[in-house]
Amino acid sequence: MNTEVMLGVWIPLIGTSLGAAMVFILQKNISDSLQKVLTGFAAGVMVAASFWSLLQPAIESSEGMGKLSFLPAAVGFLVGVGFLLLLDVITPHMHFDKQEEGLKSGLKRTTKLILAVTLHNIPEGMAVGVVYAGFLSGNAGITSAGALALALGIAIQNFPEGAIVSMPLRAEGMSKPKTFLYGVLSGVVEPIAALITIVAANAVVPILPYLLAFAAGAMMYVVVEELIPEISEGKHSNIGTIAFSLGFVLMMILDVTLG
Repeated sequence: MNTEVMLGVWIPLIGTSLGAAMVFILQKNISDSLQKVLTGFAAGVMVAASFWSLLQPAIESSEGMGKLSFLPAAVGFLVGVGFLLLLDVITPHMHFDKQEEGLKSGLKRTTKLILAVTLHNIPEGMAVGVVYAGFLSGNAGITSAGALALALGIAIQNFPEGAIVSMPLRAEGMSKPKTFLYGVLSGVVEPIAALITIVAANAVVPILPYLLAFAAGAMMYVVVEELIPEISEGKHSNIGTIAFSLGFVLMMILDVTLG
Protein backbone atom coordinates (compact mmCIF):
# COMPACT_ATOMS: atom_id res chain seq x y z
CA MET A 1 0.00 0.00 0.00
CA ASN A 2 1.67 3.22 -1.15
CA THR A 3 2.24 6.38 0.89
CA GLU A 4 -0.37 8.33 -1.07
CA VAL A 5 -3.12 5.89 -0.12
CA MET A 6 -2.05 5.73 3.52
CA LEU A 7 -2.13 9.53 3.73
CA GLY A 8 -5.61 9.65 2.24
CA VAL A 9 -6.87 7.04 4.70
CA TRP A 10 -5.69 9.05 7.72
CA ILE A 11 -6.81 12.51 6.52
CA PRO A 12 -10.40 12.17 7.86
CA LEU A 13 -9.08 11.41 11.36
CA ILE A 14 -7.06 14.63 11.23
CA GLY A 15 -10.32 16.52 10.66
CA THR A 16 -11.93 14.82 13.65
CA SER A 17 -8.89 15.58 15.82
CA LEU A 18 -8.88 19.26 14.89
CA GLY A 19 -12.57 19.46 15.76
CA ALA A 20 -12.00 17.76 19.09
CA ALA A 21 -9.19 20.26 19.78
CA MET A 22 -11.80 23.02 19.95
CA VAL A 23 -12.13 22.21 23.66
CA PHE A 24 -8.81 24.00 24.13
CA ILE A 25 -10.07 27.14 22.37
CA LEU A 26 -13.83 27.52 22.92
CA GLN A 27 -15.86 27.93 26.08
CA LYS A 28 -17.67 24.95 27.58
CA ASN A 29 -20.72 25.38 25.36
CA ILE A 30 -20.96 26.02 21.62
CA SER A 31 -23.16 29.00 20.72
CA ASP A 32 -26.30 28.36 18.67
CA SER A 33 -24.99 30.31 15.71
CA LEU A 34 -21.68 28.40 15.64
CA GLN A 35 -23.57 25.11 15.91
CA LYS A 36 -25.63 26.07 12.87
CA VAL A 37 -22.53 27.05 10.90
CA LEU A 38 -20.62 23.85 11.70
CA THR A 39 -23.60 21.57 11.11
CA GLY A 40 -24.73 23.31 7.92
CA PHE A 41 -21.21 23.28 6.48
CA ALA A 42 -20.78 19.58 7.25
CA ALA A 43 -24.15 18.78 5.65
CA GLY A 44 -23.24 20.65 2.47
CA VAL A 45 -19.92 18.84 2.16
CA MET A 46 -21.58 15.45 2.68
CA VAL A 47 -24.28 16.05 0.07
CA ALA A 48 -21.76 17.12 -2.57
CA ALA A 49 -19.41 14.24 -1.71
CA SER A 50 -22.28 11.76 -1.90
CA PHE A 51 -22.99 12.73 -5.49
CA TRP A 52 -19.66 13.63 -7.11
CA SER A 53 -17.37 11.28 -5.15
CA LEU A 54 -19.66 8.29 -4.70
CA LEU A 55 -22.86 8.10 -6.78
CA GLN A 56 -21.38 9.42 -10.02
CA PRO A 57 -18.45 6.94 -9.98
CA ALA A 58 -20.90 4.16 -9.07
CA ILE A 59 -23.00 4.91 -12.14
CA GLU A 60 -19.96 5.32 -14.39
CA SER A 61 -18.57 1.99 -13.17
CA SER A 62 -21.78 0.28 -14.28
CA GLU A 63 -21.95 1.70 -17.80
CA GLY A 64 -21.61 -1.80 -19.20
CA MET A 65 -25.14 -2.52 -18.02
CA GLY A 66 -26.54 -0.03 -20.53
CA LYS A 67 -29.87 1.46 -19.52
CA LEU A 68 -29.70 -0.47 -16.25
CA SER A 69 -26.48 1.25 -15.21
CA PHE A 70 -28.44 3.03 -12.49
CA LEU A 71 -29.33 -0.26 -10.77
CA PRO A 72 -26.21 -0.83 -8.60
CA ALA A 73 -26.27 2.81 -7.49
CA ALA A 74 -29.97 2.66 -6.65
CA VAL A 75 -29.72 -0.62 -4.76
CA GLY A 76 -26.56 0.35 -2.88
CA PHE A 77 -27.99 3.75 -1.95
CA LEU A 78 -31.16 2.24 -0.47
CA VAL A 79 -29.21 -0.41 1.43
CA GLY A 80 -26.99 2.35 2.86
CA VAL A 81 -30.04 4.28 4.03
CA GLY A 82 -31.46 1.10 5.55
CA PHE A 83 -28.22 0.38 7.38
CA LEU A 84 -28.17 3.81 9.02
CA LEU A 85 -31.86 3.48 9.83
CA LEU A 86 -31.03 0.28 11.69
CA LEU A 87 -28.22 2.02 13.57
CA ASP A 88 -30.60 4.78 14.62
CA VAL A 89 -32.98 2.20 16.00
CA ILE A 90 -30.32 0.82 18.33
CA THR A 91 -28.40 4.04 19.10
CA PRO A 92 -29.50 7.57 20.06
CA HIS A 93 -29.85 10.51 17.73
CA MET A 94 -27.26 13.25 18.15
CA HIS A 95 -29.42 16.37 17.99
CA PHE A 96 -27.80 19.46 19.48
CA ASP A 97 -31.03 20.56 21.15
CA LYS A 98 -30.87 17.48 23.37
CA GLN A 99 -27.39 18.15 24.67
CA GLU A 100 -28.42 20.11 27.75
CA GLU A 101 -31.09 17.56 28.58
CA GLY A 102 -28.42 14.88 28.16
CA LEU A 103 -26.15 16.54 30.72
CA LYS A 104 -28.52 15.36 33.45
CA SER A 105 -27.84 11.74 32.61
CA GLY A 106 -24.07 12.12 32.97
CA LEU A 107 -21.95 9.18 31.94
CA LYS A 108 -24.86 7.28 30.36
CA ARG A 109 -25.54 10.12 27.92
CA THR A 110 -21.80 10.56 27.30
CA THR A 111 -21.37 6.89 26.42
CA LYS A 112 -24.36 6.93 24.06
CA LEU A 113 -23.14 10.07 22.33
CA ILE A 114 -19.69 8.63 21.69
CA LEU A 115 -21.18 5.33 20.52
CA ALA A 116 -23.57 7.07 18.13
CA VAL A 117 -20.88 9.25 16.54
CA THR A 118 -18.45 6.34 16.31
CA LEU A 119 -20.96 4.05 14.59
CA HIS A 120 -21.92 6.79 12.15
CA ASN A 121 -18.24 7.21 11.26
CA ILE A 122 -17.89 3.63 10.02
CA PRO A 123 -19.66 4.19 6.65
CA GLU A 124 -17.53 7.28 6.08
CA GLY A 125 -14.37 5.26 6.62
CA MET A 126 -15.73 2.62 4.27
CA ALA A 127 -16.39 5.31 1.68
CA VAL A 128 -12.73 6.37 1.70
CA GLY A 129 -11.61 2.75 1.60
CA VAL A 130 -13.93 1.85 -1.26
CA VAL A 131 -12.78 4.78 -3.38
CA TYR A 132 -9.10 4.01 -2.80
CA ALA A 133 -9.73 0.32 -3.47
CA GLY A 134 -11.29 1.34 -6.77
CA PHE A 135 -8.32 3.55 -7.58
CA LEU A 136 -5.81 0.79 -6.76
CA SER A 137 -7.74 -1.65 -8.92
CA GLY A 138 -7.39 0.67 -11.92
CA ASN A 139 -11.05 1.67 -12.10
CA ALA A 140 -11.20 4.31 -14.83
CA GLY A 141 -13.87 6.32 -13.03
CA ILE A 142 -11.74 6.89 -9.91
CA THR A 143 -8.51 8.89 -9.88
CA SER A 144 -6.02 9.44 -7.10
CA ALA A 145 -6.98 13.12 -6.94
CA GLY A 146 -10.67 12.20 -6.83
CA ALA A 147 -10.07 9.83 -3.91
CA LEU A 148 -8.08 12.56 -2.16
CA ALA A 149 -10.96 15.00 -2.70
CA LEU A 150 -13.34 12.64 -0.92
CA ALA A 151 -10.90 12.15 1.97
CA LEU A 152 -10.52 15.93 2.31
CA GLY A 153 -14.28 16.44 2.14
CA ILE A 154 -14.91 13.90 4.88
CA ALA A 155 -12.14 15.48 6.95
CA ILE A 156 -13.86 18.86 6.60
CA GLN A 157 -17.20 17.52 7.76
CA ASN A 158 -15.47 15.53 10.54
CA PHE A 159 -14.30 18.80 12.08
CA PRO A 160 -17.72 19.62 13.58
CA GLU A 161 -18.22 15.96 14.50
CA GLY A 162 -15.09 16.07 16.64
CA ALA A 163 -16.48 19.15 18.36
CA ILE A 164 -19.90 17.49 18.75
CA VAL A 165 -18.28 14.78 20.86
CA SER A 166 -15.73 16.78 22.83
CA MET A 167 -17.67 19.95 23.69
CA PRO A 168 -20.61 18.27 25.52
CA LEU A 169 -18.13 16.17 27.51
CA ARG A 170 -16.31 19.34 28.50
CA ALA A 171 -19.62 20.89 29.54
CA GLU A 172 -20.15 17.93 31.88
CA GLY A 173 -16.94 18.83 33.69
CA MET A 174 -14.50 16.40 32.10
CA SER A 175 -10.93 17.66 31.70
CA LYS A 176 -9.86 19.17 28.38
CA PRO A 177 -7.21 16.51 27.57
CA LYS A 178 -9.67 13.71 28.30
CA THR A 179 -12.46 15.25 26.21
CA PHE A 180 -9.99 15.75 23.36
CA LEU A 181 -8.97 12.09 23.59
CA TYR A 182 -12.59 10.90 23.43
CA GLY A 183 -13.22 13.14 20.43
CA VAL A 184 -10.22 11.68 18.60
CA LEU A 185 -11.15 8.10 19.52
CA SER A 186 -14.61 8.56 18.02
CA GLY A 187 -12.92 9.03 14.64
CA VAL A 188 -10.37 6.22 14.88
CA VAL A 189 -12.88 3.78 13.37
CA GLU A 190 -12.67 5.64 10.04
CA PRO A 191 -9.09 4.74 9.06
CA ILE A 192 -9.64 1.25 10.47
CA ALA A 193 -12.76 0.75 8.32
CA ALA A 194 -10.94 2.23 5.32
CA LEU A 195 -7.91 -0.05 5.71
CA ILE A 196 -10.06 -3.16 6.14
CA THR A 197 -11.96 -2.25 2.99
CA ILE A 198 -8.75 -1.73 1.02
CA VAL A 199 -7.22 -4.99 2.27
CA ALA A 200 -10.38 -6.77 1.13
CA ALA A 201 -10.08 -5.10 -2.29
CA ASN A 202 -10.29 -8.38 -4.21
CA ALA A 203 -13.73 -8.95 -2.74
CA VAL A 204 -14.69 -5.28 -2.92
CA VAL A 205 -13.92 -4.52 -6.57
CA PRO A 206 -16.64 -6.73 -8.12
CA ILE A 207 -19.30 -4.98 -6.04
CA LEU A 208 -17.62 -1.55 -6.06
CA PRO A 209 -20.62 0.35 -7.53
CA TYR A 210 -22.88 -1.04 -4.82
CA LEU A 211 -20.44 -0.10 -2.05
CA LEU A 212 -19.89 3.41 -3.39
CA ALA A 213 -23.64 3.96 -3.45
CA PHE A 214 -24.00 2.32 -0.02
CA ALA A 215 -21.64 4.91 1.44
CA ALA A 216 -23.57 7.69 -0.33
CA GLY A 217 -26.88 6.44 1.07
CA ALA A 218 -25.46 6.24 4.58
CA MET A 219 -24.07 9.78 4.38
CA MET A 220 -27.28 11.20 2.94
CA TYR A 221 -29.28 9.56 5.71
CA VAL A 222 -27.17 11.35 8.31
CA VAL A 223 -27.68 14.66 6.49
CA VAL A 224 -31.46 14.36 6.24
CA GLU A 225 -32.11 12.73 9.60
CA GLU A 226 -29.57 14.48 11.81
CA LEU A 227 -28.00 17.56 10.26
CA ILE A 228 -30.74 19.35 8.31
CA PRO A 229 -33.15 19.34 11.28
CA GLU A 230 -30.41 20.97 13.34
CA ILE A 231 -29.88 23.85 10.93
CA SER A 232 -33.58 24.45 10.25
CA GLU A 233 -34.92 24.52 13.81
CA GLY A 234 -34.92 27.58 16.05
CA LYS A 235 -32.93 30.76 15.49
CA HIS A 236 -30.07 31.31 13.05
CA SER A 237 -31.48 28.88 10.47
CA ASN A 238 -30.42 31.24 7.68
CA ILE A 239 -26.82 31.02 8.90
CA GLY A 240 -27.02 27.24 8.71
CA THR A 241 -28.40 27.38 5.18
CA ILE A 242 -25.62 29.70 4.04
CA ALA A 243 -23.01 27.42 5.63
CA PHE A 244 -24.63 24.43 3.87
CA SER A 245 -24.29 26.21 0.53
CA LEU A 246 -20.65 27.08 1.18
CA GLY A 247 -19.84 23.51 2.21
CA PHE A 248 -21.58 22.11 -0.86
CA VAL A 249 -19.77 24.46 -3.24
CA LEU A 250 -16.38 23.85 -1.61
CA MET A 251 -16.72 20.08 -1.91
CA MET A 252 -18.00 20.38 -5.48
CA ILE A 253 -14.95 22.50 -6.41
CA LEU A 254 -12.57 20.05 -4.70
CA ASP A 255 -14.07 17.05 -6.44
CA VAL A 256 -14.31 18.60 -9.90
CA THR A 257 -10.86 20.21 -9.85
CA LEU A 258 -9.03 17.30 -8.19
CA GLY A 259 -11.08 14.56 -9.80
